[in-house]
Amino acid sequence: MVVGIVGIGLIGGSLAISLKESGLGARVIGMDASQENLDKAVRRRLIDADLSLDAGIPQCDVVVLATPMDAMLHLLPDLLDRLTPAQTLVDVGSTKETLLATVRDHPNRARYVACHPMAGTEFSGPEAAVPDLFRDKTCVIVDAHDSAPDAVDTAKQLFSSAGMRFTHLDSGAHDLHCAYVSHISHIASFALALTVLEKEKDEQRIFELASSGFSSTVRLAKSSPDMWVPIFRQNRDHVLDVLDEHIEQLSRFRTQLIKRDFEGFHERIRKANQITKILT
Repeated sequence: MVVGIVGIGLIGGSLAISLKESGLGARVIGMDASQENLDKAVRRRLIDADLSLDAGIPQCDVVVLATPMDAMLHLLPDLLDRLTPAQTLVDVGSTKETLLATVRDHPNRARYVACHPMAGTEFSGPEAAVPDLFRDKTCVIVDAHDSAPDAVDTAKQLFSSAGMRFTHLDSGAHDLHCAYVSHISHIASFALALTVLEKEKDEQRIFELASSGFSSTVRLAKSSPDMWVPIFRQNRDHVLDVLDEHIEQLSRFRTQLIKRDFEGFHERIRKANQITKILT
């Protein structure tokens, strides 16, 4: 199997590692707008060759689109234009409704499988690629009914070789749920980091006092704005809905502190502890 990965960053690079270490015996071709990224990927042996889209796409059995979301909006139709009936195109984007609307009526739509491997770190670029990023994580197959069954099978073969399990959602449900479990977490982390930086001007003091709890809470604040701003832009409505609820919850905590209602504060924390039932 020859797999072409368009966008050799954290996700694309980590998938390349998984494919090369799996039993698929895949040959991986890297394609990226940044030659620097491709050079790093070659040096790290993430890919077997770096080629242009014109040279690389015809050689591939499967093409994986792993660029930032805004780039996907114009690349996805372009890649579908290039595809033959024997090839499969997969994306790994974090939002789907806006993206899928761009190819809803494309004649090659059936050769495309919308996927979201729910895995990642706060780092970006090919240097951030790591083995086993996807192992035991969930890959969401979105609007599978619009894809050819054999294309879906190929996508599942690709991600199962990386150790992933699968679930299916329609694009609207996917974007709503991701706003709750992923996108709001990043906004909250960015906001907390800005709060601390605004209130604590002595950066060394932050470093001295920061515990593992603080570090884990603001870990996502290290994430690239080049990746996350397009996600927020494309999932704006769902993120706003979740953000409004988050602000409401913060406001209730604030009100209870003002009123010295620590019994109510205790009850709200106890209620929050129930998240354990979901996460275990």
